[in-house]
Amino acid sequence: MKRVRFRDPAGTIRGGRWITEDETAYVTTALGEPDSVAADEHTYPADDVDVLSPAQPTKTVCIGRNYVDHADEQDADVPDRPLLFLKPPNTVASHGSTVSLLAGKERIDHEAELAVVIGETCHDVSESDAEDVIAGYTCFNDLSNRDDQRRETNWVRGKAFDNAAPMGPVLATPEEVPADASIELRVNGEQRQSGSREDMVFSVPELIAEITDYMTLEPGDVIATGTPAGVGPLEDGDTVEIEIEGIGTLRHGVHIPE
Repeated sequence: MKRVRFRDPAGTIRGGRWITEDETAYVTTALGEPDSVAADEHTYPADDVDVLSPAQPTKTVCIGRNYVDHADEQDADVPDRPLLFLKPPNTVASHGSTVSLLAGKERIDHEAELAVVIGETCHDVSESDAEDVIAGYTCFNDLSNRDDQRRETNWVRGKAFDNAAPMGPVLATPEEVPADASIELRVNGEQRQSGSREDMVFSVPELIAEITDYMTLEPGDVIATGTPAGVGPLEDGDTVEIEIEGIGTLRHGVHIPE
């Protein structure tokens, strides 16, 4: 199942199911809370609603250098344990939006990632139980301000600025996403990144176990699992598409003020 949060034409925030008919996307509305799914037979073309982020995380835990080819392109070692950093709620941006980024920076990069959305409060989760706490997966862009990232060790300026975490368009339940799901990023239609979930250094269960050794994860929290090689700079007016097998395509515009 693919779940979606959206604002309908009347301005009401709803939850629902994302369906495709003849390659045209529709949203089927749901009754109750935005994260519930109970079809009421009302559908909208996706273009008639505002698609919202599929999760509202209290925190996003990101993983650095979790693909060997990305570590190589950064001329950096592959870590011997997951390299963790955080993105706060102000970073979240939605599918279909134009994200306004920092002015006056020489380089803000795209990073396509598979993101895990947590389904229940959890702490000290074993690898064998990790699948039980996953609500689903979504597409994620770990936008990175390289100017400041290179100057600091905690990456707050480099990673935690407003709109630095576009995600969506849907939450795909785990059975939808293959273990070897492909990950692709395009800028203005040109492929920049291409990889596979199976190329991760640390698997999703390993990441959940490591993170929950140190912190409690809440429903809606996100783990961004790292990016394959091909990261590169964005320019004002660019359109970014991140397509992950089993999930769909996250699409957003870029605005960089002068």
